[in-house]
Amino acid sequence: MKKKIKYAIIGAGSMGQEHTRNIEIIDDAEVVTLCDTSSESINQCLDLMKNEVAIFSDYAELIEADLADAYIIATPNYTHIEVLKSVLKSDAHLLIEKPLCTTVEDCKEFASLTTNYPGVIWTAMEYRYMPPVQKMIEEIHNKTIGDLHMLSIREHRFPFLHKVDDWNRFAINTGGTLVEKCCHFFDLMRLIAQSEPLKVYASGSQDVNHLEEEYDGKVPDMLDNAFVIVDFENGVRALLDLCMFAENSEYQEELCAVGSIGKIETAVPSNDSGISISDVRIGLRESEKAKKETIAVDEQILAVGHHHGSTFYEHQSFIKAIRANSLPEVSLNDGLVAVAIGEAAELSIKEGRVVEMNEFNL
Repeated sequence: MKKKIKYAIIGAGSMGQEHTRNIEIIDDAEVVTLCDTSSESINQCLDLMKNEVAIFSDYAELIEADLADAYIIATPNYTHIEVLKSVLKSDAHLLIEKPLCTTVEDCKEFASLTTNYPGVIWTAMEYRYMPPVQKMIEEIHNKTIGDLHMLSIREHRFPFLHKVDDWNRFAINTGGTLVEKCCHFFDLMRLIAQSEPLKVYASGSQDVNHLEEEYDGKVPDMLDNAFVIVDFENGVRALLDLCMFAENSEYQEELCAVGSIGKIETAVPSNDSGISISDVRIGLRESEKAKKETIAVDEQILAVGHHHGSTFYEHQSFIKAIRANSLPEVSLNDGLVAVAIGEAAELSIKEGRVVEMNEFNL
């Protein structure tokens, strides 16, 4: 029997709990320690677990205790850079929740410190692991629709959830909506296009959500809708359509790609839709009828996560990389570029212009 991979979770809030639920159903892994300054978050995490764990309120003390093989960094976005600098004192494997950091500069600083780091460092971009999305990517990369030219991703969903101390209501803490939330989609665009971003143009606003809220005299400033166009070096054009005042959507994410000989599309069900399967539909220009394949996800996996099974499959791949001491499937550079596209989109909206990616000196 394989030795279990021992996890430490730094940050026991909503994503820390998401990871806990999924690790609980992985046979060769276990959470052995938790760290958070919020006793409420710690208790919510403990309620999900069968085994007893060590509890810390100071991540420096957790690192010093050296109890785990792998650390999950799931603290508020703005704390990532300092937490990450501290965990480099260990040699543990790292799974870092998105966004890697809130700014390109912080991402670069952290990456520069990891040159000789012995552990696997993995950026948590779990949307890559949604089964219907994985199937779609496979078909695109196999040239089933020919040469890719256009890609669109639509997410219509509910507003940002409440977090401890409401840190996620302000761009200074999150990086802004297009960094905080949408780095997932920019990562998918780059993965699917197999190219680097050239320029970004965005239009967006805060039209509906959180306008009546106030914290210490300040009104939240998080965008709740946007269109973002990304041009890639290989000529692929990608579009993000985001709306965060679209509760009760049957499908939360919808993806469509068009190539030289056909089109492929899929949709990912919302958590509360009651739908557990997705279709991947391929329509070729010279065919009379489209081909459709149904993608199912195990009900137990769906039950423990909020991202259509993707967190579970992400951990399977992370554990495989740990055991093989191999390169991560989602690297620090992947995390950096996703943040950079998001930062470019925020800047484009603020300044009303096309933002060239070479402005970031990636």
